[in-house]
Amino acid sequence: MAELTYKKVGDYYIPDLILDEEPEQDVFYGKYGDLRRSYLQEHKPRLWTVLVNNGTAVEHLKGIERAAERRMDILLPQMMKAAGVTEELKAHDQMAWVGLMNNCIARAEEIILADLIYV
Repeated sequence: MAELTYKKVGDYYIPDLILDEEPEQDVFYGKYGDLRRSYLQEHKPRLWTVLVNNGTAVEHLKGIERAAERRMDILLPQMMKAAGVTEELKAHDQMAWVGLMNNCIARAEEIILADLIYV
């Protein structure tokens, strides 16, 4: 542990403290990492404070992003198969394909948000 030194100013002794650099505020952790950060800051400020003070906030948010991407990679093909989204459909009826694809993506994101982000 470093020795604390003081400087006399008038009748007071003030410690010579050097603050760490300010953490960068606009760090992008990915879509799901940023959603998780916003949720924790607004709805679970105590947990967010603990994560920041422990120095584990960045790793937590990056982990959430990786987990959400893996979950999307698993869910989306399954949902596409169940909904009948195929390359043949894409070739014959593009608007139906886009509608089904958007529906699958929205449902997968809804599951991810409920299971990983907003808990």
